[in-house]
Amino acid sequence: MWPVSLLHDPHHDGSPLFVSDEAPALGARVTVRVRTSATDPVEAVWLRTTYDAEPVFHPTTPTTIGDAVWWEGELPVHNPVTHYRFLLVRDGGEEQEWLTGAGVVAHDVPDADDFRLAAHPPAPDWGRDGVVYQVFPDRFARSAAAEEREVPDWALPADWDDEVVFEGSDPRTPMQLFGGDLDGITEHLDHLAEVGADILYTTPVFPGESNHRYNATTFTEVDPLLGGSEAYARLSAAVHERGWRILGDLTTNHTGDTHEWFLCAVDDPRDPHRSFYYFSDDGTYADWMGHGTLPKINHANLDVRHAMVEGPDSVVGRWLQQPYAVDGWRIDVANMTGRLGDIDVAHEVARAVRATAAALHDDPWVIGEHNHDATGDVDGDGWHGTMNYSGFSWPVWSWLRDPASPARPFGRPVPVPRRGGGAVVETFRAWQGALGWRATASSWNILGSHDSARIRTLVGGDAAVHRVAAGLQFTMPGVPMVFAGDEIGLEGVNGEDARRPMPWHRREEWDRQTLTTYADLARLRREHPALRRGGLRWAHVDDDTIAYLREHPDQTVLVVARRAAGSAFTLPTGAGRHLFGSEPGGADLVTGPDGAEVPAAAGPRLDVWEI
Repeated sequence: MWPVSLLHDPHHDGSPLFVSDEAPALGARVTVRVRTSATDPVEAVWLRTTYDAEPVFHPTTPTTIGDAVWWEGELPVHNPVTHYRFLLVRDGGEEQEWLTGAGVVAHDVPDADDFRLAAHPPAPDWGRDGVVYQVFPDRFARSAAAEEREVPDWALPADWDDEVVFEGSDPRTPMQLFGGDLDGITEHLDHLAEVGADILYTTPVFPGESNHRYNATTFTEVDPLLGGSEAYARLSAAVHERGWRILGDLTTNHTGDTHEWFLCAVDDPRDPHRSFYYFSDDGTYADWMGHGTLPKINHANLDVRHAMVEGPDSVVGRWLQQPYAVDGWRIDVANMTGRLGDIDVAHEVARAVRATAAALHDDPWVIGEHNHDATGDVDGDGWHGTMNYSGFSWPVWSWLRDPASPARPFGRPVPVPRRGGGAVVETFRAWQGALGWRATASSWNILGSHDSARIRTLVGGDAAVHRVAAGLQFTMPGVPMVFAGDEIGLEGVNGEDARRPMPWHRREEWDRQTLTTYADLARLRREHPALRRGGLRWAHVDDDTIAYLREHPDQTVLVVARRAAGSAFTLPTGAGRHLFGSEPGGADLVTGPDGAEVPAAAGPRLDVWEI
């Protein structure tokens, strides 16, 4: 059973209250702090780090401030990624616990969940502080010019109100073309502003014989069906005129089987492009997950690496420069890029992408797609973060899922289970420990994407529960990424069905309350540094309630999320000013003899107080 309150638990995270420098130089000494309760008989706290993989212990010094004891020590940054944890000692050493990134444990554990501090530059401030809005170009908006374009032979033209064919085995699914284009996005940037977004991320814009374009035929131009390279330049200019940023989407793991490199490789076994792929002597080749239309790129070959990810003339470099000037990349299938059987050059590819971006852009942001465990692929000098499905999406889904919803995580043969708050918080803790604080804070909090079910379908159409999910997305560590249409309540049972056209001409069907909630959450996050840069301390957990503090030197914020009606409870905090409620109502916290009382809730809702 979970305790009523967790605020007396020993705590450390990578936020400014606990770490003096999140991006120190190699060789620096960083002050780190642990908070314990004055009622907890901790006698000593030892800082344990690894010096070239050898455990080394450093003392800490306690200072009591009110009901908290702060243990302070110096962490030497000897390795590019420095691992550390804390040993808590009680009863003359008879009782010992480890405080790690995944929480407190009373037995010895491996280093996998240790806190870590990277000497590499962090993700840019604009990324950490922003709100990302994802657009699937074929389904977002059509400009007048799109109506005049000739539909290619491979495509099945669709009217904007046609039903999406969403069965993965249906050959029509990737061929159904609704005709959205880049000028259509440009014409609707005011909607992104209304949502509160300031970073536009589009799925691929390169030509490909599909509506998703992850099977590129070339990387040297933008698909004419989207308006061509000129339209992309116009979109980038319009985004930057607003002071926003734009991210591209690049598939480094594979091309399409109609890509110019692959066609050369197939036509002539002696062609240099043959080594760009994994061909066997019999002419067969490696591909992505058994899809022969997606031949896998051989990044062990230095020529292909130079063409795709290294230097200003590479694919990565070309689009970072004017007139396109993307501010960074989301790398598709980053987890599999450079990996095949006994070959693993994934880290080299990630480093090359980031190095190329850094050479051409003052503060680029590089996010690697990873559908499961990105441990070891982030917090170094490669990807700044990941699309955090495992550490955010699936725990939120499991807490809020309607039992009747058919939605399921990638590859899982059964729907995501419905779990109580305790198990969900343990999941958050486990993944934060695995990824590390800085990578978690730089990764995307996503409720869904073009590859998954919609959150509205996952919660069984319950708008109030959807708004609780959005509240978690904007108030937990990480960067909110909104998939276009979530903010108005679009549905979808899987990734294909989720790619529904935006109903611009049927605005009367929009869920306006949810749209307003997204806008209010974006403004709240932008106005309160604790929600962007604060730590995370769990305050209260039961099956239907999850409460946590976001603590920053400038302020402390309390977030209480409920998936169902719940009674009032008391926390050992001071009074609090109500900042936000996902449903009407909400009152300030009032301090009583036992602390501040969090009011009861009549149904699902998320509230935020400054305390």
